[in-house]
Amino acid sequence: MNGTQWIIFILIIQVIHFLGTWKLYVKAGRKAWEAAIPVYNAIVLMQIINRPKWWVILLFIPIINLLMFPVVWVETIRSFGKNSLLDTWLVILTLGLYIYYVNYVLDVKYIEDRSLHPRTGLGEWVSSIVFAIVAATLVHTYFMQPYVIPTGSLEKTLLIGDFLFVSKFHYGARTPMTTVAAPMVHDTLPILKTRSYLADVDPETYKTSWKNKLQLPYFRLPALQKIKRNDIVVFSWPADTVYRFFKREKGVRKPIDKKSNYVKRCVGIPGDSLSIIDGYVHINGKKTVLPGRAKVQYIHAVTTKEPLNNTVVNLLGRDEYMGSVVSIPKEALNQENAEELINRLSLEKVKEDSTTVFFAGSIPNPKVKSFLKASETNNVSLFNMTEAEAKNYVGQAGITSVEKFGFSQETTKTFPQDSEHTGTTDSFGPIYLPKKGETIPLTISSLPFYKKIIHEYEGNSLSVSGNQITINNEVVDSYTFKQDYYWMMGDNRHRSEDSRFWGYVPENHIVGKPVFIWMSIDGINDGIGNWKIRWDRVFTTVGGNGEPKSYFKYFLLILAGWFVFDFFRKKKKKKASL
Repeated sequence: MNGTQWIIFILIIQVIHFLGTWKLYVKAGRKAWEAAIPVYNAIVLMQIINRPKWWVILLFIPIINLLMFPVVWVETIRSFGKNSLLDTWLVILTLGLYIYYVNYVLDVKYIEDRSLHPRTGLGEWVSSIVFAIVAATLVHTYFMQPYVIPTGSLEKTLLIGDFLFVSKFHYGARTPMTTVAAPMVHDTLPILKTRSYLADVDPETYKTSWKNKLQLPYFRLPALQKIKRNDIVVFSWPADTVYRFFKREKGVRKPIDKKSNYVKRCVGIPGDSLSIIDGYVHINGKKTVLPGRAKVQYIHAVTTKEPLNNTVVNLLGRDEYMGSVVSIPKEALNQENAEELINRLSLEKVKEDSTTVFFAGSIPNPKVKSFLKASETNNVSLFNMTEAEAKNYVGQAGITSVEKFGFSQETTKTFPQDSEHTGTTDSFGPIYLPKKGETIPLTISSLPFYKKIIHEYEGNSLSVSGNQITINNEVVDSYTFKQDYYWMMGDNRHRSEDSRFWGYVPENHIVGKPVFIWMSIDGINDGIGNWKIRWDRVFTTVGGNGEPKSYFKYFLLILAGWFVFDFFRKKKKKKASL
């Protein structure tokens, strides 16, 4: 549904409201025409049902209004004496149309001074729960969303088990697009493990299907700041077709706001020329300087005097062990077909000395192993670590050297998965990051980089015939972008699925900015019995300079101060009442 269609829809709702309530407005002492004026009719209705006028704002906030409509329907009929449980269910189940029956058929009287307090304990509970859901959904959708780090793609900057508060208002809150959805959950209903929303996306056109014609157009509230290079950002994963994680099932196309949330570092912003050289990001030809808190990790080749042992593994971290290597004599590499065989086996060069070359990877076939004269190397292993750690480990536990490892064998696994544009996770680009309003030349050679943007993200039809590119049935040689695009990468460079594999992140996929770690649990995925709170990370900020500083003790002092103040306040109030 585009903007025009949405305005028409709102006007239709206004007509439905007028036809179903004008007589009730008159019975409440108002004029019939007051039920027909958009916005004003809602203000008048709040006066009729004796509710605060600020409720009107809630009626025009996407998703929040869907929660408020049933509340207003119930309040309307109760203002005219229809208080039974049957009346309540009828107005909810008919989506408010029961009010037509009350308006035209029943001879009801307006109750001007009706009590607003629920008559039963159950009613009190229901009222409290409804408004708790409304308030929580409002905060969750437009202000602040809790988020937990599930994977190690940003280790050691953000850790698995960090519980974050993600600000929606820093980059401008994205209003929901999927209207028919369960509140306070994302794409899956807990326990039931089924979709939490009614919508689908056509795999050919990428348009919302017939299941949800009320899909709202993309809209973002004004932002406090723009996304800057090296900001950590939460966004909807552009490539998400996962129905349930860690379960083999048929993929499903999702609406933008129901795609899985990812958190990465934004290393490139719209208009940048980005390349990756030896694992380092370069923007517009200059190597990126990361903020002090960024702890970027790479695989390193660790050489020890003795065969790898537990002392070395425990020092470097068992979770950071990335595998062993094989050694191949240089004379074996001079054999015919040796290079082709190494490429076919996806062996990656780790290091070399005067007689031997060391490779990462496995050689499963004994005959191939014999042909290459390869053998397992028991004193060279791969570990993941920062470059600062690498320098400190040399000389400890018999470690003689720690050398940064980089993938060099180009493949089509990297974006844009095209045979003419191969790369590696450590050698990539340069590529242009599209900027809204910018026009670029479009050729058969450059099309793979922008194909998904043109067709999926910006909703155009696209076809290619020979060297001719057709967009929306028109032959073109250029393209103008409709929105901004970003490049997201994890700090754990060799353990992160990011833009290097699935490409650009559209502006309409941006969710928010992580600002605060309120809890951090080590072993979050190992069962509650193995949980350990990282107290030094509790109540720390995500951004800033220097090492993270916990503000938890200050929070406890403020909390204690409040309890003391509240105790004496109540004591004083009690004395005054005697």
